Amino acid sequence: MDEQTKPGMDQSDVLPSTGLDATPEADQFSDDDRALLEAYLRDPAHDYRNLKYGDSVDGTIVRVDRDEVLVDIGSKSEGVVPGREMTSLSSEERAELKVGDVLLVTVVQTEDAEGRIVLSIDKARQEKSWRALQVNHEAGDVIHAAVTNYNKGGLLVNLTGVRGFVPSSQVSSVSRGSDVQKQSDMAKLVGQTLPLKIIEINRSRNRLILSERQAVQEVRDSRKDQLLEKLEPGAVRSGRVTSLCDFGAFVDIGGADGLVHLSELSWSRVKHPEEVLKVGDAVNVYILSVDEDKKRIALSIKRTQAEPWTTVTDRYQIGQAVSGVVTQLTAFGAFVRLEDGIEGLIHISEMSDERIQHPRDVINEGDTVSARIIRIDPSRKRIGLSMRNGSSEATTETAADSTAEATPEVEPVEAAAEPTPTDTDAESSASDATEE
Repeated sequence: MDEQTKPGMDQSDVLPSTGLDATPEADQFSDDDRALLEAYLRDPAHDYRNLKYGDSVDGTIVRVDRDEVLVDIGSKSEGVVPGREMTSLSSEERAELKVGDVLLVTVVQTEDAEGRIVLSIDKARQEKSWRALQVNHEAGDVIHAAVTNYNKGGLLVNLTGVRGFVPSSQVSSVSRGSDVQKQSDMAKLVGQTLPLKIIEINRSRNRLILSERQAVQEVRDSRKDQLLEKLEPGAVRSGRVTSLCDFGAFVDIGGADGLVHLSELSWSRVKHPEEVLKVGDAVNVYILSVDEDKKRIALSIKRTQAEPWTTVTDRYQIGQAVSGVVTQLTAFGAFVRLEDGIEGLIHISEMSDERIQHPRDVINEGDTVSARIIRIDPSRKRIGLSMRNGSSEATTETAADSTAEATPEVEPVEAAAEPTPTDTDAESSASDATEE
């Protein structure tokens, strides 16, 4: 039997003495060398990236040429961004690219004819923008974008490489008239930056729908909340008329609309706001009340002006001849406006020396009439007028009352001039109730 195969012998007994271990590779490195090698292998900086189409990575610019940019992305070869893949950069942004800058790029081709990876700045910026827009949408943020163009349906905007669409119905400054007018309104917005709110986002379909109208309303609501906290009843502010309706006018006072009720438009009688205002008018308004819970602001225009009845006796005296416009006919007489906020009553008995059945037998609304003042009562805001040619007139309420008691069958001048409880008092009460 061969000596090398004798039983009871191990390998160390038959191998020649060479001074080497049975595993010579283990002693080729010291402990320090082995630690350095392991650290080197663990360092991801020494790994080559296996990139595929659609991957977005940060790279370092190593060269900037006129038509392309060379980028180190940690792969076996450097990547290249051709000119066609950086069209989203403005001329200023392209001029700012320099060696050493970190640049976000997306792989669009794993290898070209020269073995290089083809990269895109445009797609990288677009992907980054989509991610940011998704965050904006989930948070309900208001964003801003410039209008680049328009079509029949609405506006086109650019959001850092992502094209968005704003339907014309979602643009507050686009009229709802004819198509020609809409196109004209949208053409004026090209180049302008608009506040926008995302109402639909679908990355897979490249679909992004936005609303300027919702964004503007949200901004106004925010400003209104801030304004409501600062407004104090009794203050006077400047504003602009935004709309008119049958019961009053809405006025923008710096981010919030308040209502000026019909009864608070003027000291004179007003049937419709368009008699004294038009949309766009600049006005001063008095803050009547602020309801923070309902977010309502009650305003007055007339209270920013002097109450004409406080100085009525400076301009009018008993016996004075005046002229005015008939504003209203009632069964008992006619109201005549002498000036804004000052109306007098011609009782039916003071319209003619002859008895008449109704004021319309003598005058009509809108007529300009001449009359004499027969009574003035500033405290009750009443002026009695007469169109009669007779010379009898009462100068005090007491004289009129005594005359009425002495001769009930004859209608005294003074008593006839005084309105019944169904006229101005009732009307003032109705106006107050309506306002409340």
